[in-house]
Amino acid sequence: MKLVITGASGRMGRMLIETALNTAGVTLHGALDSESSASLGKDAGEFLGKTTGVLISHDAAAVLAGADCVIDFTHPDATLNYLPLCIEQGVNLVVGTTGFDEAGKAALRQASESIGVVFSPNMAIGVNATFKILELAAKILNSGYDIEIIEAHHRMKVDAPSGTALKMGEVVANALGRDLNECAIYGREGHTGVREDTTIGFSTIRGGDIIGDHTVLFAGMGERIEVTHKSSSRQSYATGAVRAALYLETKNTGWFDMQDVLGLKDVTA
Repeated sequence: MKLVITGASGRMGRMLIETALNTAGVTLHGALDSESSASLGKDAGEFLGKTTGVLISHDAAAVLAGADCVIDFTHPDATLNYLPLCIEQGVNLVVGTTGFDEAGKAALRQASESIGVVFSPNMAIGVNATFKILELAAKILNSGYDIEIIEAHHRMKVDAPSGTALKMGEVVANALGRDLNECAIYGREGHTGVREDTTIGFSTIRGGDIIGDHTVLFAGMGERIEVTHKSSSRQSYATGAVRAALYLETKNTGWFDMQDVLGLKDVTA
């Protein structure tokens, strides 16, 4: 499979390049970065001390030619700029970027009618296992427990709550038969009154170099249950993303997430 990595000089981009180079059945076909990147024209493997023959470029049309799949962990605007080219050239797309508005999500879903798209707020295999655990926990703790979601990320993260935290909220709300848009509370200040039973609260922490910590708290009378996932490296995201790209090898079109990639939708809670 011929793979293109966007944001090639960033921390996540470099992790994806290294993972692609070390994954059987995957060939690094291209590396894209912004037109202001100081890495343009350099070998994509230079940071590893390797010569790949793939030069980092800003020319998306040229780089995508002949590719099978793109992995994108950049910014919603950049992702949506690549989208028409992916459709035109029949290149599948794995999207780990977060912060899309509803119009952006709709554009990605529409693109899945022409190409294969894996869209997930978190590509880590452990996080997706956690989603399934939360589904089961919510069904068991469906009465008498207040639900709060606490997430922490590095100081450079620009969207809040994180896409992973929102997905956790969606999983829990769906398991309880609720609509997250109607029951989510994203901030508390001043005299808020007594907590309403059906709400799901979100708390956001930004600081330092925290890669990603997420906890869902089920707080009952006399006990608390906490389901926590902590990332110590971006490697888990890269491993999952490359696995998602390989999953799309046999998909010409379609809308998928990591639950599809990992076969977790067949696991009933």
